[in-house]
Amino acid sequence: MDAEAWNARYASSDLVWGADPNRFVAAELADLAPGRALDLACGEGRNAIWLASRGWTVTAVDFAGAAIDKGRRLAAHEGVQVEWRVDDVTAFKPDAGFDLLLWSYLQLAGSDRERALQHAIGAVAPGGTFLFIAHDLRNLAEGVGGPSEASVLYRAADIASLLAGFTIVHAGEVLRPVMRDDGTTADAIDCLVRAVRYP
Repeated sequence: MDAEAWNARYASSDLVWGADPNRFVAAELADLAPGRALDLACGEGRNAIWLASRGWTVTAVDFAGAAIDKGRRLAAHEGVQVEWRVDDVTAFKPDAGFDLLLWSYLQLAGSDRERALQHAIGAVAPGGTFLFIAHDLRNLAEGVGGPSEASVLYRAADIASLLAGFTIVHAGEVLRPVMRDDGTTADAIDCLVRAVRYP
């Protein structure tokens, strides 16, 4: 989807993803000491706002202006400060020195993926954390929801292999319960990589 399509999606509902942080973001980062954080493809800002409420200095980037506008309003309502940027993360090259780089469900393919990952990994400061969460390739056949194109899905081992100079804390599949239209619950299969750059 392009920025226009995402803007339309964000404009058509209250909060597409809800106000609470992603379950894996909360679980993995709750005990991390705050510093500078970059939330790539932040959407409406639920993770950025949660981090800011815990003392982080957060920059949140998304190419959908409608999502960023919602994030600003929600942050103001919560009384937290976030630096919001409307930018295309496939071209955005962040400054180095972030204590946390959050890549949450940014599903890219080909050269866009390679470029964005290179920039993201390069932005992590020594001793900083890279947290990657996305729809796993296995979800296509065995899970529920998520993109239907294999080219934009990930495997944790592939992401971990890019992290030279990092200690891998966790790399693997995680299950996320999803409520289906018929009221039953099934698991989506995500991949999660948490790594810390060598000091």
